[in-house]
Amino acid sequence: MQKEDVKKLEFSLDPKSGVPYYKQIIIQVEMAIADGRLSKDEQLPTVRSLAVDLRINPNTVARAYNELEIRGIVTTQQGSGTFINTQEIEISAVERERFLAEITRPFIIKAASYGINLQEIIKYLMELEKNI
Repeated sequence: MQKEDVKKLEFSLDPKSGVPYYKQIIIQVEMAIADGRLSKDEQLPTVRSLAVDLRINPNTVARAYNELEIRGIVTTQQGSGTFINTQEIEISAVERERFLAEITRPFIIKAASYGINLQEIIKYLMELEKNI
């Protein structure tokens, strides 16, 4: 049986990024729509369930969902949930590169402080990709 090549949205928050949690949630939803992990009419996790998963206040998730709704990206149906409303969001290559830099620079700097060089990281990532 072959592994499915299905992208799935898994939220994660970085407390050290300086970006408020609600904005991190918004960005992750937008990126997931842009790369096809989320599409029109798909349901997002409930406010409560996402708050529990991320170990944050439900008001933070509600704020993110509310802002997404104001932007027209999602629609909330009372009693049913929050659904993707928009079909397309485009994230430019420059913006994707900026996000990538934000998450990789601290990692590379930390790895370097342990004496791990970039070539070792690349080799490890390539091996890891083979097993995914």
